[in-house]
Amino acid sequence: MSMRLHVGGKWGFSLAFGAIAFFGLAVAAQAQGRPDVRTMTCGEVRALVDQNRAIVLTTGRYTYDRYVSDQRYCPIGFATKPAWVDTSDQRDCRIGYTCVPDEFLRRRWR
Repeated sequence: MSMRLHVGGKWGFSLAFGAIAFFGLAVAAQAQGRPDVRTMTCGEVRALVDQNRAIVLTTGRYTYDRYVSDQRYCPIGFATKPAWVDTSDQRDCRIGYTCVPDEFLRRRWR
């Protein structure tokens, strides 16, 4: 016994249209990418981190990292470490922090 799925009529059109719209939005979202610190000034990158509180930024051709404005945006068990990046106008621009495993907690629970 074979089963056939009938996608004609009102519901079939809605299903097909919905699938096309979903995949179209997924491709558009993927094409936007991450902000690239190499094309921005130091002040612009700092402001972006401050405004978003936590954000993933492109730092090189194949590199990226997550930056936060303060400790509140790191997971439990992580601490902040000052972060510097190279921007279009400055080498070693301090833009905020990255989250790293908290060594004090690691030693305490061994």
